[in-house]
Amino acid sequence: MTDSAALPGPAPKVTLFTPFAYSIFRAIWIAGMVSNVGTWMQNVAGVWLVTTLTTSALLVALMQTATSLPSFLLSLPAGAMADLVDRRKLLLFTQGFMAVVATILGVMTLLGGTSALGVLGFTFLLGMGSALNSPIWQAVTNELVPRPVLPFAITLNGVSNNIARAIGPAIGGAIIAYYSPGWVFVLNGLSFLGTWAVVYFWKREVTITNGPAENFIGALRAGMRYVQYSPSIYGVLVRTFAFSFGAAAMWGLVSVVVARKLHLSSGHYGVMLSWLGAGAVTGAFLMGRAGERLSFNQRVLLGVLAFTGTNLALALIIQIYVLYAVMFISGIAWLMVMTSFSTTVQLSVPKWVQARVISVYMLVFQAGLSLGSLVWGELADHLSLETSLLLAAGWMLVSILLAVPFPMRGAEGLDLAPAEHWPEPVTKSTIDPDDGPVVVMIEYQVEPADWPAFHEAAEQLRRLRLRDGALRVGMFSDVANPTQITEFFYVATWGEHERQHHRFTREDEALEARVRRFHRGPSEPRVKHFLAFPNTSNVEMATPMQTLESQR
Repeated sequence: MTDSAALPGPAPKVTLFTPFAYSIFRAIWIAGMVSNVGTWMQNVAGVWLVTTLTTSALLVALMQTATSLPSFLLSLPAGAMADLVDRRKLLLFTQGFMAVVATILGVMTLLGGTSALGVLGFTFLLGMGSALNSPIWQAVTNELVPRPVLPFAITLNGVSNNIARAIGPAIGGAIIAYYSPGWVFVLNGLSFLGTWAVVYFWKREVTITNGPAENFIGALRAGMRYVQYSPSIYGVLVRTFAFSFGAAAMWGLVSVVVARKLHLSSGHYGVMLSWLGAGAVTGAFLMGRAGERLSFNQRVLLGVLAFTGTNLALALIIQIYVLYAVMFISGIAWLMVMTSFSTTVQLSVPKWVQARVISVYMLVFQAGLSLGSLVWGELADHLSLETSLLLAAGWMLVSILLAVPFPMRGAEGLDLAPAEHWPEPVTKSTIDPDDGPVVVMIEYQVEPADWPAFHEAAEQLRRLRLRDGALRVGMFSDVANPTQITEFFYVATWGEHERQHHRFTREDEALEARVRRFHRGPSEPRVKHFLAFPNTSNVEMATPMQTLESQR
């Protein structure tokens, strides 16, 4: 199986089904859907088994925490590994690990050797595999289709999961009713094998990395720094946490509503989740039209309102058929919100840091689910189920106000390809990548009338310097010649500064050009590089500095 970097044929209009024109995406999507069916069967069986093994609503709600908490703990390391190590090999490991864990749990359940805490423990292990797998899986999508097709590929990944959500719970509920949850766990273990086989035969193109290789700790710091100094990403993360925290009430307590409030069987619980999945699949087909009329921000607002209604309905309505309709609408809202978050994140970051930023996004999402499940489950135990769901609805309603300070902006038109427009500094000798720290100074000549506008543009450039690796950034004017303004930024090592060169995108280049337009000197702004003297491995010394001068 091979991949193509360009759209096949004479550039037809991109639609929801365009990603299927790429054979490797198609194969991985089908295998992933089979695996997702197994996962949703597992979720239903695990939650229902714990529901029958204990009388504690908190332990039942902790099943969601056991699934989500590993992502909170492992998402960042997984994202760093996905950007540093061969993603194909990592996928083979994670799929194999989850297959083994699910099979062991199935065998133990069939032999009668499980308890509520035991199911929680194995669910936690599966969550660890999923936490390591998810950032890699999402980042891989960017390698399978070109950028114009990516939003539809992300939507189809959501469709895959929700088709599985529609099918899996019904199959899982039927197997539980007629056989045993143990068989569900065994089938889930087998479902991972198809994905493992497709990934094994995938001939992934080798990614060439420019600049010195990053180490694991440095990669973690770079990912966190990128998020910290990217307001658009930061805003998505705040909105994601608020939504997942409130939505956790539905995910964590719907089984309790079916079993304790409505006094119905596991089959009804499975059908509830099936309606949710069917709504999400329907939502995928509505997204094409919604995309032409609604921005990502508007989609998220509608989704939050829908989930406010979901929590209210679960608290107040006792007619199961009405709740089926509510879950269908909730499925549409869920897909609308989650694809809006995920697409915005993936379109807003360059490839070098993509998996790390995705891992931060998933960490925040799963943290909201984990903490929300714990809070709403605890409130259900100490107050009442209805009170907990009503409070969750209130949270969702209030969270709408976050759209004012944290609006979501479109990222479809961003050009995040590496600019590669900085020539390497001319040096008198070879410099070890671990030598440092490094100070870069850029001298501008700016007329006083331009200072306010220059300062505004320079502040935006300052954020980019910090985002791409600088530890400190500043602007100073010469007291003897105030029109001479010097920008400096301080970097830990020479290797990190070399990586800065390759991290700068074409979108960033436009901002840098805006700053340079204020320069009124006879030649280009002069750039100087200073390296700590003597050349020690990243040790700051209070001694004179060696000067390296170059024009980037």
